[in-house]
Amino acid sequence: MIYLRLFWEFFKTGLFAVGGGLATLPFLSDLGHKTGWFTDAMLANMVAVAESTPGPIGVNTATYVGFTVGGIPGGVIATLGLVAPSLVIILIIATLLKTFADNHFVKAIFKVLRAISVAMVLCAGLSVAQTTLLNPEYAGILDFLNYRAVLFFIILLVFIQFVPKTKKWHPIIFIGISAVVGLIAF
Repeated sequence: MIYLRLFWEFFKTGLFAVGGGLATLPFLSDLGHKTGWFTDAMLANMVAVAESTPGPIGVNTATYVGFTVGGIPGGVIATLGLVAPSLVIILIIATLLKTFADNHFVKAIFKVLRAISVAMVLCAGLSVAQTTLLNPEYAGILDFLNYRAVLFFIILLVFIQFVPKTKKWHPIIFIGISAVVGLIAF
């Protein structure tokens, strides 16, 4: 029964998460709250690991959650659930797009989908920033910010924007630095 639930929950996530892996974060957060399979802090860690490992974020997180809930079969089933809607939709669109490519209604739908994708990715980014930079349980006004995370964010931002040599660095270098600092300082 857990495998059917894993497939269904990730199928719904994959069906409505237009715009890539970060767009799945609001759905995954809701899934964690609803099922108790993971917390927001665990989700933030999953995203951090998924961002720093090869593969799509959504697939990596689905595989991880499925594995923790149902072992190897759970990881496979959750991943299949996440990608199944995309495969079906791509096959349908590929067959129909040739016929309706010049249709104004189809063009309008794609414009709306682009805007929705941007909004979902923005919400996901704000959610990750909130989880990372703010303390969820703060006692007073001074405990509101996670000062170490904010300081690291500012230092990283300054290096990326204002140190000319670092502008030529590959993003994987910053991901690696962030991972090391995260392991040591947080």
